[in-house]
Amino acid sequence: MKQVNLGATTLKIPAMALGIMRMEAKTPAEAAQAIDTAYDNGINFIDSADIYGQGKSEEVFGQALKQAKPNRSDLFIQSKVGIIIDPARSHGSFVFGSRYEFTKEHILDAVDGVLSRMGTDYLDSLLLHRPDPLMDLDGIEEAFDLLQASGKVRFFGVSNFNPQQFELVQSHVSQHLMFNQLQFGLMHTGMVDRGIHTNMLDADSVDHDGGLLEFSRQHHVTIQTWSPFQYGNFEGTFINNPDYPELNQALQKLADQYGVGKNAIAAAWILKHPAQMQMIIGTMNPAHIADSAKGADVKLTNQEWYDLYLAAGHKLP
Repeated sequence: MKQVNLGATTLKIPAMALGIMRMEAKTPAEAAQAIDTAYDNGINFIDSADIYGQGKSEEVFGQALKQAKPNRSDLFIQSKVGIIIDPARSHGSFVFGSRYEFTKEHILDAVDGVLSRMGTDYLDSLLLHRPDPLMDLDGIEEAFDLLQASGKVRFFGVSNFNPQQFELVQSHVSQHLMFNQLQFGLMHTGMVDRGIHTNMLDADSVDHDGGLLEFSRQHHVTIQTWSPFQYGNFEGTFINNPDYPELNQALQKLADQYGVGKNAIAAAWILKHPAQMQMIIGTMNPAHIADSAKGADVKLTNQEWYDLYLAAGHKLP
């Protein structure tokens, strides 16, 4: 498995992580099989959030870990906190918030909840899940210091933050923020589009995020890409989707050439980028996990990367 740097450190983490949002629908035995498949393919990084399955995903993970091949010490476990669930809009794996909250008290309580559900006494990393316009910067600072001093959290980061929000939090905490978790994939390319269309007047030239990609590279922040195979936030996957015939034809051509599946090629497209991204695999299907993992070893040419970008419907000026 290809390795990338952990933030600005020289420590290495796998270029892929297993996201457990959908683990709430699995039995502990099925979840253990997903963990084992990921681990057998070089993926020992687990990504979660306290809201996944309204907490059940982490409960199932904790039960599954007792049956799985790897021990706790073999894994890098990450979770995210800061979203207060809206039960009226949440069901199964699809969980939505009623508000965001980054108070000291909530962060500390949320982490304790994560640790209890997972059956572990520490997290390798903790991310603030979504930017809260009411974020309590002093509270974040105090919470991070307490969590680090107590040994409950080793590293810290954020998720879905723009550069200004990232720097605002970074200016108030002593810990270096290692991660920013952002959606990115062949059908979600805004971070790339706006750079390609610099100084143009078309829609792709609009800077929606403050130059996140360049900012992350300059500050050695590891971008973790979520929903890499989705054509929207939660609408569905573009893999084998008849609405995307040209893209699937291009994926299949390269899959045949490299002797892997389409998931692996879509993953290789992300990992080709020099920003040293870490891709989060969200499936619980062992076959899909194994195929996606093969993408870390596929080295697309520059032309193949552009061919896939164009097949996805994006344009070059």
